[in-house]
Amino acid sequence: MSQRASTGTCVGQQPAVETRTPRSRSHLAGLAFAGTASATLALSQATLDGVVAPESATAFVSVPQATLRRQRSLRGSDAVAVSNAATALPLGSQAPIAAAATGAAAIASMALASRNAARSSRRERGTHTHTAAPIGGFGLSIVSVGMPRGGGGGGGGSCSRPEPRTRCRGLQTGLVGLPNVGKSTLFNALTQSGKAEAANFPFCTIEPNVARAKVPDSRLDELAAMAKSEKIVPEMIEYVDIAGLIKGASNGEGLGNKFLANIRNTDAIVHVVRCFEDDDVIHVDGSVDPVRDVDTIQLELVFADLEQCEKRMVRVEKDARGKVKGAEQEKSALTKIIALLQDGKPARLAELDEKEAAAVKSLGLLSKKPILYAANVSEEDLSGGNAMVEKLREFAAETNDQVVVVSAQVEEELNSLEPDERADYLESLGVAESGTDTLARETYKLLGLRTYFTCGPQETHAWTIRQGWTAPQAAGVIHTDFEEGFIKAETIYYADLLEAGSEEDAKSKGKMRIEGKDYVVQEGDVMHFRFRS
Repeated sequence: MSQRASTGTCVGQQPAVETRTPRSRSHLAGLAFAGTASATLALSQATLDGVVAPESATAFVSVPQATLRRQRSLRGSDAVAVSNAATALPLGSQAPIAAAATGAAAIASMALASRNAARSSRRERGTHTHTAAPIGGFGLSIVSVGMPRGGGGGGGGSCSRPEPRTRCRGLQTGLVGLPNVGKSTLFNALTQSGKAEAANFPFCTIEPNVARAKVPDSRLDELAAMAKSEKIVPEMIEYVDIAGLIKGASNGEGLGNKFLANIRNTDAIVHVVRCFEDDDVIHVDGSVDPVRDVDTIQLELVFADLEQCEKRMVRVEKDARGKVKGAEQEKSALTKIIALLQDGKPARLAELDEKEAAAVKSLGLLSKKPILYAANVSEEDLSGGNAMVEKLREFAAETNDQVVVVSAQVEEELNSLEPDERADYLESLGVAESGTDTLARETYKLLGLRTYFTCGPQETHAWTIRQGWTAPQAAGVIHTDFEEGFIKAETIYYADLLEAGSEEDAKSKGKMRIEGKDYVVQEGDVMHFRFRS
């Protein structure tokens, strides 16, 4: 039978977070044994070296051996025994294998607890589990959400617990820049988290701070008002506040190698650039010059990429001579990229075809990541900018990058005001919205993301997808069953729906379309999916 769904939960039900469980007891045993088998090989040498006591080694090894003999089972007592034996081993640089052993024991214990909890949960009438992404597939993680089964009388069919087809991982945007340019203040304003310490000295931030920021969207509020929705769920972006880079970071200056690694883990970069004068705020180079500052950071990323690409090219040339599949495409891509890097230009300017781009994607090149410049100005320059902002815009135009003007000082003050006071304050500054709102929206575009909506009395929800995704892929962001059993999508453009005033009136005016599997979802579509369970 077919079902109609507009949100990730059935009507009248709230999502209940549960843990995902192993597929079988043999899988459970494999989790524990995989970590312990390799550990066993090293224990004999560790015992001979006097690092591990013989009785500890014997106790630890006996458990996986017993598990292996049974082959298809792992009891709760086994997990406890593994844990006890593993924790008896000394941890530290002399016995690193003990850490792996303890981790394996922890996996076994958690997996058993997860399995038992899931069994108890499944006994409760009317529940099952599936996987769904709470913020459109691009959130912090994939979680399991409880959904009601079809109920008595000839109600809807039950859903299975499939693996998601539309797999998306959490996307992160790194805030980078020189020390003391206002990164941490801006991070706190964006995410309203207060996680990052902001102070007037270099390297105030050491470990990266991570938090999510709401993407403002007036369309969401308008749709919710029309539908009288009880709940509004916006898009979210995850930001990482990365410690300040300095000249020589690619050679390890400051804490360069560590900070470059933090950048490598992100999907896009917001480069915060100081565009204000203030004698009370220290500048690491003694003066403010936005183009020089941007060039300093860019060259560090370029130097790090050049070293990586040149090392990789040595291996790829050997593979190309050996006719290894894909080596020619990677060699071609690296040749183009290295030529740019040697000229001090970022790798993102390389013109690569689809196969070449795929061949070097795994390298995670720093200067290939999309970038957005955030010009941090004083309160007085927020509405009109200044000469430093214009210089930055000219520099960014050379690489087709965008500049957003923001004042970390103003954003910090806005966070302490009530909504009405915020509006009055912004009006007095001559701006329509805060810089962080603009920055969040531009970051969303930078990541290549798009939005469609589901709308109803229960909730109005903004769902995040990639540009070019089809209707079944978009449906899979809500629930994998929607993608696998996709039949069709009732689709209305949000502006048409608002103009009509209701879904029924939009239908009567011919504004609702029935789209099939090949339909590419457009920005601002309001969708209801019909699917076969």
